[in-house]
Amino acid sequence: MSSNKALFSALFIMGAVAANAQSSTNSPYTRYGLGELSDQAFAHNAAMGGIGYALRSSEQINVMNPASYSAVDSLSFMFDIGMGLKSSNYQENGYKTNAKNASFDYLAMQFRLHPRVGFAVGFTPYSNVGYKFSRTSDIENSDDVTLTNTFYGDGGLQQIFGGIGFKILDNLSIGANVGYLYGEIDYQTLATLSNGGDQTTTYNNISINSYIANFGLQYTQKLSKTDKVTLGLVYGLGHDLKSTETKGIQVTDGSSYSELTEETIKDSYGIPSTFGAGLTWQHKQNLTVGADYTLQQFENVKYDNSTDFYKNRTRIGAGIEYMPSLYGRNYLSRIRYRAGAYYSSSYMKLPEYDGPKEWGVSAGFGLPLHLFQRNTVLSITGQYVRVLPSVKGMLSENRFVLKLGLTFNEHWFMKWRVN
Repeated sequence: MSSNKALFSALFIMGAVAANAQSSTNSPYTRYGLGELSDQAFAHNAAMGGIGYALRSSEQINVMNPASYSAVDSLSFMFDIGMGLKSSNYQENGYKTNAKNASFDYLAMQFRLHPRVGFAVGFTPYSNVGYKFSRTSDIENSDDVTLTNTFYGDGGLQQIFGGIGFKILDNLSIGANVGYLYGEIDYQTLATLSNGGDQTTTYNNISINSYIANFGLQYTQKLSKTDKVTLGLVYGLGHDLKSTETKGIQVTDGSSYSELTEETIKDSYGIPSTFGAGLTWQHKQNLTVGADYTLQQFENVKYDNSTDFYKNRTRIGAGIEYMPSLYGRNYLSRIRYRAGAYYSSSYMKLPEYDGPKEWGVSAGFGLPLHLFQRNTVLSITGQYVRVLPSVKGMLSENRFVLKLGLTFNEHWFMKWRVN
């Protein structure tokens, strides 16, 4: 297959998958804000606690910092695809339930445009919304009639992006990702009386079609012949989103509907500015240790034309990757062993309390597969995530996640010599 055909095929697959992207969560907390945020971590990043700002490799795609694209070598075409399986256990005041989800997580490809310039294009989710739960309460001045509210939400935001990494000096690179942010989020509440009276449906649809941009820098300093450190910095541009919000109320008695009350609001949502810093230490090609810090400035970001709904979100992650031998004859010595942990705060200020805090631990493997002309790596990552409410007795979550990522790293641009 020629490189042009491969590029066309990859873009076709990316478009098809992006068009069919679906929500991948069942958390009631996604009822607020833009839902559960994605940290753009691929399977190999997730295994290391979700770090990536200072990771720099010619064998893996790292969209968390576009400056890393300049590390790709001149012969390689890399293609990365990932998916996830999730099992979530929820508990509130002694009540327990479980939800399972499968999701397509990302798709990306990367190659070199110039000895100092690397290019990448990809698809990743930005946020996910998914929940359905009910609450029943008594009606005032009525002994035998109750009101049941059923809350439903679905959708999310996705992004398609292209990025360039430019090597200014041998140890200094900069980069940028620019993309199209789009999606729909549907919220709905159904109020039902136990005596068969009127049903009231309140709904809210948010449609977003906007842009997204982020920028990165990586600086590498050699400490010795075998050791080096890399500093990574990133900035994500915060701005108001181009959006259309439709709100409505409909009442029915089961046979007829009341006149629909509906309003449309434009451009009433935004995304935050993001600042990130990371540091990694690498020993030969065998050991990498790193840590990341992220600040998302949600304060004063618009939500339904209000600027007091959010608070700033922070995330701290750390991870390690160890490979005993790059060229070892023993297969076990060529496996990449990974582990990590992270902690993050919530960006939500709920009506009476702050959103939940979250921490997680992870471990995984990068398994080399001999396909085509060069090694391909299958990344398998397991995560345990604990979501803790800010108020005792509120909803908590134990989440078990399995992430699978397949990275094709092939010599498609090599010129073969035949004698």
